[in-house]
Amino acid sequence: MPTALIPIADGSEDIETVTLIDVLRRADIEVTVASVTGKPGIVAARGTRIEADALIDDLVDTPYDLIVLPGGMPGADALGSNEKLIAKLKHQKASRRFYGAICAAPAVALAPHGLLDDVEATGHPFFTDALPNKQRLEERVVQDGHCLTSRGPGTALEFALALVDALCGREKRDEVATPMVI
Repeated sequence: MPTALIPIADGSEDIETVTLIDVLRRADIEVTVASVTGKPGIVAARGTRIEADALIDDLVDTPYDLIVLPGGMPGADALGSNEKLIAKLKHQKASRRFYGAICAAPAVALAPHGLLDDVEATGHPFFTDALPNKQRLEERVVQDGHCLTSRGPGTALEFALALVDALCGREKRDEVATPMVI
């Protein structure tokens, strides 16, 4: 069974966070939601309370097939400021395992740490000036090798299904999408 880590913080974008968790679990991916705040519960950007499965500090040595970051502010900033998470993401990239982010997170959490230097990516239009490669900014979901990025809450479902496709293949993606009437 593929595994995925979804780190969260106070201010993570509600729709993106819940959509990523939900769709990946529908695909039978073992999802671990990890708080980077030092406490298990967070309050998302629009007030949704989310309880994490673990703290990032307890998962430093745990490998994942995918690490994906929701956007939202100040959540994306908190994710990008967490040294343990950034170390995991750098190892993920070096190991050629999947990683990604949506909305503000590509620009705020990945780009400052060199995680997008050699890949094409997209993100929320308010943050794309910080992205190093500007060739595919208008695309809703961008996959370049093992990195996947997306634009915002309105693309969260499409992004989550692209993650399923990358990890499990098109057949599983379609199996998940069909009953959701996509």
